[in-house]
Amino acid sequence: MSESTEQIEVTRNDEAGRYEITVDGELAGFTEFVDHDRQRIFPHTELDETFSGRGLSSVLVRQALADTRAAGQRIVPICPLVARYISKHHDEVGDIVDRATPEALEFLDSR
Repeated sequence: MSESTEQIEVTRNDEAGRYEITVDGELAGFTEFVDHDRQRIFPHTELDETFSGRGLSSVLVRQALADTRAAGQRIVPICPLVARYISKHHDEVGDIVDRATPEALEFLDSR
């Protein structure tokens, strides 16, 4: 079995308001975020079809949520992919997850 030599990197792009995942320097996908008070709201995630089926969305979301924890923020999952990741890894991140409130949704709509 051969080892993968791909360089996978997740970075936070504050200017674009998203975490980006690259494979060998090529943008493979992103998850958007919006900070509101002490919450980081995740409204949308995309992964290029070229990179699907390789677990990259899990890598992206895991690292985005770890960075959110490190920043002292709470997670508000609007994006179904982020919500699904949280439900599967509740023991790891459940303590910093807030439900989406009408106020959070209104805040997103106002942007």
